[in-house]
This record gives sequence, C-alpha cells and structure tokens, in this order.
Amino acid sequence: MPKITLPDGKILEFSDALSVYDVAASIGSGLARAALAGKIGEQLVDLSYLIEEDVALQIITDKDPLVLELIRHSTAHLLACAAKQIFPDLQVTIGPSIEDGFYYDFAFSRSFTPEDVEKISKRMLEIAKKDLPITHREVSRAEAIKLFTEMGEKYKVEIIKDIPEDEVIKLYQLDDFVDPCRGPHVPSTGKLKAFKLTKLAGAYWRGDSKNEMLQRVYGTAWVDKKQLEAYLQRIEEAKKRDHRVLGKQMDLFHFQDEAPGMAFWHNNGWIIYQQVIQYMREALRHHDYQEVNTPIFMDVSLWEKSGHWEKYAENMFATELENRVYAVKPMNCPGNIQIFNQGIKSYRDLPTKMGEFGLCHRYEPSGTLMGLMRIRQFTQDDAHVYCTDEQLQDEIGKLIDLVHTTYRAFGFEDVMIRLATRPEKRIGSDEDWDRAEEALEKALVDRDIDFEWAPGEGAFYGPKHEFHLRDCLGRVWQCGTIQVDFSMPRRLGAEYVAEDGSRKIPIMIHRAILGSIERFIAILLEHYAGVLPLWVAPVQAVVMNITDTQADYAQKVTESLNNLGLRVKYDLRNEKIGFKIREHTIKRVSYLLVVGDREVEQGKVAVRTQAGKDLGGMSVDDLAAFLLEESKQPSY
Repeated sequence: MPKITLPDGKILEFSDALSVYDVAASIGSGLARAALAGKIGEQLVDLSYLIEEDVALQIITDKDPLVLELIRHSTAHLLACAAKQIFPDLQVTIGPSIEDGFYYDFAFSRSFTPEDVEKISKRMLEIAKKDLPITHREVSRAEAIKLFTEMGEKYKVEIIKDIPEDEVIKLYQLDDFVDPCRGPHVPSTGKLKAFKLTKLAGAYWRGDSKNEMLQRVYGTAWVDKKQLEAYLQRIEEAKKRDHRVLGKQMDLFHFQDEAPGMAFWHNNGWIIYQQVIQYMREALRHHDYQEVNTPIFMDVSLWEKSGHWEKYAENMFATELENRVYAVKPMNCPGNIQIFNQGIKSYRDLPTKMGEFGLCHRYEPSGTLMGLMRIRQFTQDDAHVYCTDEQLQDEIGKLIDLVHTTYRAFGFEDVMIRLATRPEKRIGSDEDWDRAEEALEKALVDRDIDFEWAPGEGAFYGPKHEFHLRDCLGRVWQCGTIQVDFSMPRRLGAEYVAEDGSRKIPIMIHRAILGSIERFIAILLEHYAGVLPLWVAPVQAVVMNITDTQADYAQKVTESLNNLGLRVKYDLRNEKIGFKIREHTIKRVSYLLVVGDREVEQGKVAVRTQAGKDLGGMSVDDLAAFLLEESKQPSY
C-alpha cells in the first residue's frame, strides 16, 4: 500500500502499486493530460514508472524547468527515428540532450546535404503529428547485444558491451525505431511541439581522433513555438555578435593554418588585450600582489612531482632537448611555487600573493578549436595566494569580492557561482578535501551568496568556486575560479617558519578572474557586439573631414586629443562623408567626429555616436573633457 507525498505535503494512499501516470490521473484529468514525467527524489522517471513503495513524487509538466532536458532527449530519438526511416543504411550511435538542444551522431556512407537534413526534419514533423507512443521494455545485456547485432547496428553493440553484464537494459521504442537508453522520455511524440534542426558537424566516434569520423546533426527543442522563435532570434543575434566576425570587421586578430589555435593579434586587438591586462595589473597593485613571470617550458620531472604529468599529460605539449624532456606549461602553478620556495619564508610573510600573466599551452583537438573561445595558446590572469590555516577564510572572502568587483568593471552584473567538489581521480587526503570544501562553502554562506553544488567537478588538486557570467543574450560563460589546494605545496616543497619555530606547509589558493585573457576578450566582444566601453575600445573616436579644405583642422583636432592620452584617428580620404561614417560604424568606432567648414570656423566638431545619435557640435576642449571622463578606467 504505497503512500505518495506530493510537493505540497499532501499524502495519497493507494491499495496497490501504480504508475506515475495513474497518480496524476487520480489527482485530475487535466494533470494527467499535461503530465510528461515524474520526479521521485532527485530522479526523473517515465510516466509508466511503477510505484510500489512510499515515495515523494512530483508530476513534471511543461511548466517545470526540468522538462526541457526531457523534451530534448526525446527529440534526439525522434531525429534518429526519422533519419533511419529515410536512410535505412545509416547506423545510429549516440544522441544526448545538450544545453539549448540535442544532437545525434550517425555513420553513413556519404556526407549529409542540406536537402537530406530538410527531408529528415520533414519526417520528424510527420512523426510528431501522429502522436505515436514512446514505450520501453527491459531486456538482458545478452538479449540487447543479439538484437542490435541482428539489426547491423555495430555502434550500439559496442556501447552495450561496455555495460556491466548483470545490468538490465532499457530499450525505448518510437514507431519502428529502437534505442537502448536510460531514459526517461515523454510519453508520446505529440508532446514534441517545437523543434528545429540547426547544423551539421563532424565528430569522432567516442570523441577519440583515432576513431572513425561520424556525422553529427544538431537541433534545438523547446516547450512551445514561442520559446523556439525567441531562441532562434537569439541565435541570429549571436551570429551578428560572433567575435570571429567582429575580429575581422574591427581588424583585431586572425588565425591561420600554420599556427592552429593560436591568435595573430593586430594592433587594434592588441590595444584591447593590453587595456584588459592593465586593469588587472592595477588590481594586483591595489591588492598588494607581487607580479612574477615563470618559464614557458620546464623539465617534465617538475610536472611529475606536481601531479600534472599523471593527470594531465594528454593535454600537454612536450619537447626533447639535450636528452631531457621538457613540458610546455598548461598552467602556471608549479612554476609559481618555485618562486615562493626561494629564500626562507616566515609566518610574518604570509599571506604572500603572486600574480602572473602566464602564457600557457594546452592541446585541444583541432576539431574543437573555435576562435578565441577555445585555443591552444592563451594567457591566464593567474595568481596564487600562500597563507596559513588562520588566514584561509579571510583570503577566500577577499578573492570573492575582487572577482565581483572586476566583473562589474567590465559590465557583468549577473554572476552565478558553482562549488565544484572532489573528483574521483584526485591527489591529497580526504581530510584536506573536507577542509578545503568547507572553507569555500563557508565563504559563500558568510556573504549570503547563492550557489550551486557541482559534485565531482573539482580540479584534481582541490575544490573550487566557478564563476559564471551571463551576457546580454542570456548565455552563460564560465570564467573565474578560486581553488583551495593543500597538496601541491606539499608535493613541491613549499614551507614557512611558523611562530613557534616549526616548519609548516602553506595553503595555496589558486585564482583566475578572467581565466584566459583571449577567451574573455571574445566574451566581451560578443556581449557588447563590438561596441566596447570607451576605456577598452581600441579606437575611441575618428575625425572625418567633409572636403580637403578641412584636412589640416581634422589633423590638429586628432593630435590634440591624442596628446591627452585618447586613442583617436583621422580619416582624410577623398570619400563621401556618408561612406566614411558607415565604414567606421561597421568597425565599431565609439564616436564619429565630423568637421566641415562651419566646424572649422567655429572651432568645433560635430559629434555622433556609434549608434547614430547626434550629440551636436562641441568645442575641442569640451569634447576632450567628455571623452576623458567617459574613458576613465573603473576604480576598485
């Protein structure tokens, strides 16, 4: 006789086992029609799930945020079903839900064309309209292997063979398509009302470049068409803001095959880069950091001691010289400790704070490289704080404050924090991990900051705060981290003389606020659509003459503004003023300054914003004061 506790605390009692759908129907026919799944504890289950004992149950409808993952996973199965019906010879592999959508990987004898995708999409709509049931049954591992072997689905067989022998396997059926899956899924295809296939890509089987290349079809799915249209509009806006497009329009950087995953910075882009660095360098000075710099590659023995070689070698570049193997640094921590280890440190020297704009290299497969967002060579705004047990809590709190101050300076107010805890593969004792996780949690609780747990997602040497920024399109970017590390200082011989004369090992706090400078600039460009805050903008204004008679005046205005430290250029080309304005608008120049005969006569300039707003005529002195005020670097 199961007792079922609902979210409002109401308890329902039943004489026999029953399904989640039956519970919904007992509450009301409207809920039964709207029900898509159930949630028992923290687990989502199908509506057909049989409840045989006392549980806490939530009926999931399209009003619940959890429903999106359910809809997207089910739509991935719908995609595979449609593709298999149109192209019976293709083989299906995997098809998970992902952020904002889903994908399915296929093995096929030829490349999909846009026309193929259109056919698949049309069949998906047809199947959805039929409102076909999505059912499942349970079979043994041996039965599943036999079934998919007979079907010729070798990839599915390989997946099933990796499942433990005693594990029961669920087979979900949608029309004539069968797929092994943990589920759950919506009860029928009619519940899938708003979806669209978005793009094609290549993907290695199981993400390994040694394996065969598959074809990945991406899509997005939402509760209703209104949400789908809103998402597609955001995607269109995101395309306009793509930092790779802006990089070309604004003459900021480029990539080429001779240096995959490594940016060639042009003058304008390097100005942005240096402005970002300058702000962070001032932050270091303001908060009593030393700035240091460490070698780009070091003997592999150091990376073995730190634990990186064991845990991270596949992501590291290595080279051999004079019979020694050197690893190119993927991160700055081991080198930073070498500086701390120089000379005897006293408890009076702690906390010791060392910042580094360290050039790092990590191997990222060529297929995953994406502009500045994912690259192989990048600079981290890294810092390490060495402190005592007594100082730990206070130092974490200061770092949290610094992170938020920095993000506000760049215009990011919406910041989410995740607390990532110990992974399965790690170094250090459980006692140290307990202390580190408790310290990170307490720092957030003391500041009344909301956060999410991220179990198992910490670094191999310590747990961490992850700071996620939400941009103007609602996209979330993970940037900064604060990590507490008891292990690496011990492994690399760091110590200090305590007040009682004993030798102790300092606690090491790793922190990066922007993360990769390159990636942060990409986020910044897309957030502002290239129209950066004036203090960061590479070209703050352009002075344009209407005819040659104003050329000397335009040059003098430009020179006087540049002499005040502003970044101003002139455009004296023999082109129509409308053409010049359009060109510099595309280049995202913040202010467009026009001089004609009237401006020369009055000693003024006509000021226009990048967005096209006319600010009228200003004297050069007034304009200079205006630009200087707006271009002030944010304070701390």
